[in-house]
Amino acid sequence: MDLVQLEIFKAVAEHGSISVAAQHIHRVPSNLTTRIKQLELDLGVDLFIREKSRLRLSPAGWSFLDYARRILELVQEARATVAGEEPQGAFALGSLESTAAVRIPELLAAYNQKHAKVELDLSTGPSGTMIDGVLSGRLAAAFVDGPVLHPALEGVPAFEEEMVLIAPLNHEPIHRAKDVNGENIYAFRSNCSYRHHFESWFADGAAVPGKIFEMESYHGMLACVSAGAGLALMPRSMLESMPGCTTVSVWPLSESFRYLRTWLVWRRGTVSRSLTMFVRLLEERGVALIDK
Repeated sequence: MDLVQLEIFKAVAEHGSISVAAQHIHRVPSNLTTRIKQLELDLGVDLFIREKSRLRLSPAGWSFLDYARRILELVQEARATVAGEEPQGAFALGSLESTAAVRIPELLAAYNQKHAKVELDLSTGPSGTMIDGVLSGRLAAAFVDGPVLHPALEGVPAFEEEMVLIAPLNHEPIHRAKDVNGENIYAFRSNCSYRHHFESWFADGAAVPGKIFEMESYHGMLACVSAGAGLALMPRSMLESMPGCTTVSVWPLSESFRYLRTWLVWRRGTVSRSLTMFVRLLEERGVALIDK
């Protein structure tokens, strides 16, 4: 087993195709096929399930992919450390949409200015999607609703968000979940932690929401609520950043549901100079201010 084999295996696993991976790493397909077969022979297992023109990772392949990524990241880190180089290369970061819109733009700009060799790639989505991305190795780190108790992850708290309920301007006062029992709500997909929080608030108050309409953006939620079509839950910081925030009424939740913490998480044991510098900048700029 050598580093070239690991790089080839990683490329084929991520692209699901010998020909596409060959184009990506600038090698001929026959070379990739030979190297993969040699690696499988060395390990004594099939790393791929072969289906016509496409390859799927076998269970053993999924396990080995995690190790291959970590080994290659460690090698890159070692080279950079010995050479005294600044962090460089791709750094895939995930984030909740609200965090990306309100909390981290200045942080990302400062990081890009300080570490110009790093190719920062930002993806946004619900916490569940972001966590899956970190666990699979697609993302180096992600801002998610925390704390995250998964044994394969570690991280630091970064922000505290006040969650508020928004309703049409002419809505009756909302002090508890029973005040809106059966009313329609707007939320992200089912793997969104904020949606789970909203549903838990209803359940804790012995109430249930009406129909749940899934939306793709906070701006869409705000527009629907402003039009009188239902309710939504979002961070106050996000609400106040949007045009039209005064077109809805805003109601705080009970104290036990009012605040949520956003964490930056990554795979436990990850060795990455880009990530180390990012966490350091997060702390230097006073972003991670809440108690750990």
